Amino acid sequence: MGTIIYLAGLVCAVWCVLDIWKKPMALPGKVITALAVLLTSWVGILVYYFWAREHVTEWFK
Repeated sequence: MGTIIYLAGLVCAVWCVLDIWKKPMALPGKVITALAVLLTSWVGILVYYFWAREHVTEWFK
């Protein structure tokens, strides 16, 4: 069961990072956001998906 949760988290993290790299932002903003999502695990994924996804381009213009 733990392996399934780990793999699901890994897939979600990769999806978030790919979504971040598609956004029209400066490179430092992309790196900071991707690292924040990866380092905070499930919390970062959930925050990014439900809230930060729409706001992140405003933060790093």
